[in-house]
Amino acid sequence: MSKSNWRFPAEWEKQQGILLCFPHNGNDWPGKYEAVQWAFVEFIKKVASVEEVILVVANEKLKTKVSGMLETAHVNLKQVSFIIHKTNRSWMRDSGPIIVKNGTKREALNFNFNGWAKYQNFQLDKLVPSKVSSHLKIPLIQVMYKGKPVVLEGGAIDVNGKGTLITSEECLLHPTVQIRNAKFTKEDYEAVFKEYLGITNVIWLGDGIIGDDTHGHIDDLCRFVNEDTIITVIESDPKSKNFKPLQDNLNRLKKAVLENGKSPKIVELPMPTPLLFDGINIPASYANFLILNQCVLVPTFNDVHDREALNIIANCFPTREVIGISAIDLIWGFGTLHCLSQQIPE
Repeated sequence: MSKSNWRFPAEWEKQQGILLCFPHNGNDWPGKYEAVQWAFVEFIKKVASVEEVILVVANEKLKTKVSGMLETAHVNLKQVSFIIHKTNRSWMRDSGPIIVKNGTKREALNFNFNGWAKYQNFQLDKLVPSKVSSHLKIPLIQVMYKGKPVVLEGGAIDVNGKGTLITSEECLLHPTVQIRNAKFTKEDYEAVFKEYLGITNVIWLGDGIIGDDTHGHIDDLCRFVNEDTIITVIESDPKSKNFKPLQDNLNRLKKAVLENGKSPKIVELPMPTPLLFDGINIPASYANFLILNQCVLVPTFNDVHDREALNIIANCFPTREVIGISAIDLIWGFGTLHCLSQQIPE
């Protein structure tokens, strides 16, 4: 089949499982490493109750330790398979492969992870796509454009499976900060999206939330919940630095059209109360939820807005259970459930 038949399935389409990577050092969660390990066990337990977990661990010693922790927490180990590979970090949404369908066959796309064009230590993470594709026994494709490898993280895009993709200008087009692909234009990105992901329509938002280490990832901002409905975060406090950028994104969405020319339905999702830890404004967002086959896992932050966010998201997924997962420790690494995972379509 030709490349034009590639399609990136929506997250709510049938999944084989979820790719995760167990943290093997505390560098991303200074002072909270012990707590984060058990938070991870709870995350794995919820996923393993409904589908397969493909878990990257740094070595056999950690595999033994993690297996013991999972047994202690009564996780169904029959649902967990391991890949032994030492990584720099655990953010599989970005360093892991994007699995697309080529007709009925699956193929893994390698988008040349480069540490979000910010960190120098990413060489181990660059190898994750090849390890995962080998484990799944599916071909690995290096994404190229005009003879050069293309850099794109999974957290920078969201799709409806029908031809529309959402992304942000701050992440992909900023002229001076965390430049993934030098001199790329919207047209360049849209050509890549069309060729490799089957995208015919792109909705460009503006800036991401304050404190986002990735500089504007869409999965903290705005997500498809079905093929014609988009949920987007808004800030109710006009004094917040997030207020204007999120209002701008809302206005862009109201003017946007889907691949069929129709306007998307827009659902507004609150932001949590600003979360400060060790003097840092942490990018907590309810939009970082993860859609599974039978449920949706939503990060919660011990916040007054948790219940409202869970109810709004539950209304968007009437056929799935919506489960809050405490992410107050995970978010110290500047990401939560969606950032840490990558779905593997069936």
